[in-house]
Amino acid sequence: MNIAALDPGRDKCGLAVLDETGKVLIRQVIETARLEQEVAGWYKAYGFSCLVEGNGTTSGQARQRLKQALPSLDIRVVDEYRTTEMARGEYWKANPPKGWRRLLPLSLQVPPEPVDDLVAVILGRRYLQDREDEKNER
Repeated sequence: MNIAALDPGRDKCGLAVLDETGKVLIRQVIETARLEQEVAGWYKAYGFSCLVEGNGTTSGQARQRLKQALPSLDIRVVDEYRTTEMARGEYWKANPPKGWRRLLPLSLQVPPEPVDDLVAVILGRRYLQDREDEKNER
């Protein structure tokens, strides 16, 4: 069972598909204007069972657009708290600064590219972990 995860934004969105173990199958930063087309295409290609969406500022608009375009899509909302900060950390783990930049604290540096796709991965894994925790509580 695959899931999709979305970090909605005003101009760009992070989109990712993960398997049930949290392994990333694909991740990408997409234009918000193409949200419905991208999600529909990925749904055909990866057959995810639900879409996990962060609860940020533009999430309501994104959710409305997706429900209108893909009425059968199961959308779950997940708390976005601190996910951008976590995504920046993941970016720097995968791409350590070089040269004089390695002397600066990572907390003072901004990645040179958007990390919205990494935020989507974190949201997807957060959802999977919450679901696993619920199973273990039963």
